[in-house]
Amino acid sequence: MASNDFAVSFYFELLFKGEKIAFQEITGLSQELNVEEIVSGGENRFKHKLPTTATYQNLGLKRALIPVTSKLVTWCKSTIGGGLINRVETNDVYVNLLGANQQVSMKWTFHKAWPVKYAFSDLRSQDNSLVIESIDLAYTYFEISSIKSSN
Repeated sequence: MASNDFAVSFYFELLFKGEKIAFQEITGLSQELNVEEIVSGGENRFKHKLPTTATYQNLGLKRALIPVTSKLVTWCKSTIGGGLINRVETNDVYVNLLGANQQVSMKWTFHKAWPVKYAFSDLRSQDNSLVIESIDLAYTYFEISSIKSSN
């Protein structure tokens, strides 16, 4: 395996409804299997551990605030700001990890996602920093696809 075969975490894109959206950080790419502990009568040395359900963290998205409104931001505003008057619309969201040749090397598909948080960094007159836009998406589950390079 050559050193250039390893995946790098800084080259990625998010796709939502056919629109590529740039973010500086994406977090929450994890899944965990919960465990239930069962005590066995008369056996005090250990507990039996049995698998229960899988849990997923929210998908966290961060980027510098830009004045252009994307389909993703419009969806967040209408869902969170809508006060649950309308049914929450779920959508699939895709995160692609790109290789040096700009081809997709891995793909995460987040099924039935919906926005649960839309926030901005604090505004401070003494700081010389960008305003950061943060979006958190809950989702049902995710799948990972590994795309083989044809090189």
